[in-house]
Amino acid sequence: MTRKSIYRRVLIFILFISIAAVGVYGYHLLKNSIPNSIKILAGMEQEFDFGIKTDAIVYEESVTAANSGTSNIPTNQLNISSNDTLTLSSNEVGKYTINCKLFGIFELKNIEVDVINQQYVTPCGTSIGIYIETDGVLVIGTGDINGINGLNYNPAYNIVKSGDYILSVNSEAVNNKTELIQKINAYGAEDITLGVKRNNEIIELCVKPVLTAPEEYKLGIWVRDNTQGIGALTYIDSNDNFGALGHGINDVDTSELMSLKTGKLYNTDIISITKGVKGIPGELGGVICYSDSEVIGEIHSNTSSGIFGTLSAEEVSSINNEPMEICLKQDIQLGAATILSSVDGSVKEYAIEIQEIQLNDKDANKGLVIQVTDPELLELTGGIVQGMSGSPILQNGKIIGAVTHVFIQDSTRGFGIFIENMIHSSK
Repeated sequence: MTRKSIYRRVLIFILFISIAAVGVYGYHLLKNSIPNSIKILAGMEQEFDFGIKTDAIVYEESVTAANSGTSNIPTNQLNISSNDTLTLSSNEVGKYTINCKLFGIFELKNIEVDVINQQYVTPCGTSIGIYIETDGVLVIGTGDINGINGLNYNPAYNIVKSGDYILSVNSEAVNNKTELIQKINAYGAEDITLGVKRNNEIIELCVKPVLTAPEEYKLGIWVRDNTQGIGALTYIDSNDNFGALGHGINDVDTSELMSLKTGKLYNTDIISITKGVKGIPGELGGVICYSDSEVIGEIHSNTSSGIFGTLSAEEVSSINNEPMEICLKQDIQLGAATILSSVDGSVKEYAIEIQEIQLNDKDANKGLVIQVTDPELLELTGGIVQGMSGSPILQNGKIIGAVTHVFIQDSTRGFGIFIENMIHSSK
């Protein structure tokens, strides 16, 4: 084989690989341009423009068959047409699946369609103090401990893991780290069995305590059983249920979503503002009075899309805002919007701009990219600061989402979550 023919074959191979790579990239680009899930309002026709030629995509309703082999979902409940845009409508509340194929041949993805009734919630923006206790004692990590004999030990190394929740010692329940310490000392030098929740599975682990001082035994485990902070109340519904934060409460060390046992909302007073600068996010400083008289709500769930629970009747009566329609993500527009925030002690409306809208569900609380444009808020905070999470975002007389994150390198910009994601997670 001549050098020229080898060179030609190499070029052909490179060309083939390049064409294949472009094809795969284009396929995934096309796939990612179509959302994984869509909500539409019952009785209304909804158009979707995914920025692709609709004649290249075939949309077909797909339903799950019952065991008998016949569909258990009524037919013709979801109307689909695709001319210049994909148009959906249904008079029936329910969940449907649309199968998308490229040229009617190549599978792209399934779109989950949720047909819902129009919903109203009352936007808030009030600053709140948050306190939660974990369901079990959270393991942050393990470390060396110095025994009474002067030697170093790490008895729990490679046995317990960061993110584990200790629920019991020798089958006796522990509710907090104080009880954990008491039970470890009570059993002394004998091996103990820890009942641990790991990835929602209950397992048992055997650990031998180390004597570190007279009548004091340790396992070499760093633990936490509660956390607290400041955020914003996003909304309340007609049943006095609230949604707040727009993201979950994660442990600061493990970054894991904290397993909730109990939690409360408290009145809080903002006493200081640290403005955000490039590379350093700002924050709100507040005073939370952890007394029963200051409790304004009970937290029932901690999810990746926010915290949810019930607000006290007294706190509900203090909120003067009117209920608003929720705006579905496909109806949000680029451009002017506002947020409600109480950074200076009272709830005010501040101007922002919606810069990006991500219809896909890659990250539930980063669907919107926003920028603060209000001169007053920029002067007060420099933009978005820690403690503003949950501030409701409004546009065209509807609530569209909530502030969730600030960009570290640009405090005027940040992320927001779609309000429909929060409401979905509250159920």
